[in-house]
Amino acid sequence: MSNKILSYGSLARKLKPDIEEELGKEVKEHAIVMALRRYEEKLKEKHKTVPFDYSSEIVLKTDICDILVLKSPTLFSKLKKLYDLVNFDSGGFINIVHGRTEVSILTNEKYREKTLELLENEKVQNIEKNLVSLTMSFADNYFYAPGVVFNVLRCLAWENINIFEIVSTNPELTLILAKKDAMNAYKSLEKLLGF
Repeated sequence: MSNKILSYGSLARKLKPDIEEELGKEVKEHAIVMALRRYEEKLKEKHKTVPFDYSSEIVLKTDICDILVLKSPTLFSKLKKLYDLVNFDSGGFINIVHGRTEVSILTNEKYREKTLELLENEKVQNIEKNLVSLTMSFADNYFYAPGVVFNVLRCLAWENINIFEIVSTNPELTLILAKKDAMNAYKSLEKLLGF
């Protein structure tokens, strides 16, 4: 609505049966169109967007894998040892995301076998290979600007790009996705970031 790319007439025709059912009487299409226009004005006032500078660098890392493991009492001591496997000085990558019942371990493909050895006797649920990470570094106000993450995700969703994981720190946003989608995602994010 706020971008003026919506046909009020088409939306009114779609909404008309539901509105008539709810009101229990016939409603004219143009009345719905007028109500939609008034609603748009209310939305503009309520949802004024905070300006945000999307300029950022995009860092692409290839050969990432995602290992999904069920939580267990023995898992946490093993997770600590994973950090010793990774050589961060040479661009090593590890990210451990705790869910309610599972833990996702994102790391370089070259550490996959050693990671699985460390996870011996744990219940590995899934292993995704051929992944990449796309990391954007924003200004410090990124945490406080509504809609930044939404706009990034929407940009990729429009290109039909699936995101396996989202990892966020201040001021970085990292997206894990399939290698086959890497270049398309990179180009889409470049457009969003204004390159």
